Amino acid sequence: MEDFSEFVGLSRPTVSKYFNDPSSVRSKTRQRIEAAVEQSGFRPNMFAVNLNRRRSNIIGIIIPNSTDPFYMALTRRVELLANEAGLLAFVLSSDGNPVLEQRAIETLKSMNVAGAIIAPLGVKSHHQTLAQLGGAIPLIYVDSPLDETSPFVGTDNRQSFQLIVDYLCRSGEPPCYVGMPGVNNNATSRQIAYVEAMTQLDLEPQIIPLSQTRDWDFEKFGYEETLRTLKERGGFPSRTILCANDRVAFGAIAAAYQSRLKVGRGADCDLRIAGHDDHPLSRYSCPPITTVAQNYSEIGRLATELLLSKLGETAMTKHEFPADERILLNAAIMLRDSA
Repeated sequence: MEDFSEFVGLSRPTVSKYFNDPSSVRSKTRQRIEAAVEQSGFRPNMFAVNLNRRRSNIIGIIIPNSTDPFYMALTRRVELLANEAGLLAFVLSSDGNPVLEQRAIETLKSMNVAGAIIAPLGVKSHHQTLAQLGGAIPLIYVDSPLDETSPFVGTDNRQSFQLIVDYLCRSGEPPCYVGMPGVNNNATSRQIAYVEAMTQLDLEPQIIPLSQTRDWDFEKFGYEETLRTLKERGGFPSRTILCANDRVAFGAIAAAYQSRLKVGRGADCDLRIAGHDDHPLSRYSCPPITTVAQNYSEIGRLATELLLSKLGETAMTKHEFPADERILLNAAIMLRDSA
């Protein structure tokens, strides 16, 4: 920056002011700097600039799977809103690996980010690390809460499972439950929500025993667990199967097809299979999956606005947040041919 200031013939504070906000300098000064930039090819080192600031203009995002459509849509929403607020969103993926999540947390600390939005794996050993980071910068958790007290924006699993369980019970046999790998706290909270929904209807919960795995290949998991249940355990205790998420349901439907079982809600069908999340491909599967839709766009918006409010960017927020900073959104049921 000093070399460029000397090259353009202006003071360093003036040049720095321009790079922070080009409209903050006079028109002639701006034209002079822009001509020098064009001639010299100079660009400030964004990360070095942010390290020197008391508060950077970077917010961090940590997600567990960068290829999952839910997280892709969520991060895209956050990036767009951050950009409108003059902030840069820096996305890191833990790839479902606790070691990589720890590394991502350390990376955000080293970058002097202003705040972060995190979809945590829920690894207990990381709670202290995240608590230390949260003591220095605002943190908002999404999708899966870290604990019962941290700021969180996500789907109300109790509401969504009450919705889908009630529908399945009214329209056919009560559902048994196929869970998901224990990759985050949703694995536990969704099973609890299923049990509560069945209990409220005075029905016995029927949870299918599953292998213990922490793999994010949900489709493979659903496929293998369904085949194992059909072939080794004599089938499911109910003709209705509720899966913890749509990706598990994809695998369950594929396994049913291989086993020559027809999935659907017709009288000639062998199984009904429902899911959760409204995965972008769930409406195009065969048959299309009955599910409950998470409002990922609203989750992204509210998480970003909550973070901005904690950063003091009140002009960019349009929502009154609860005192405990925990926002649970209702899901909507999507009735399709699978159930």
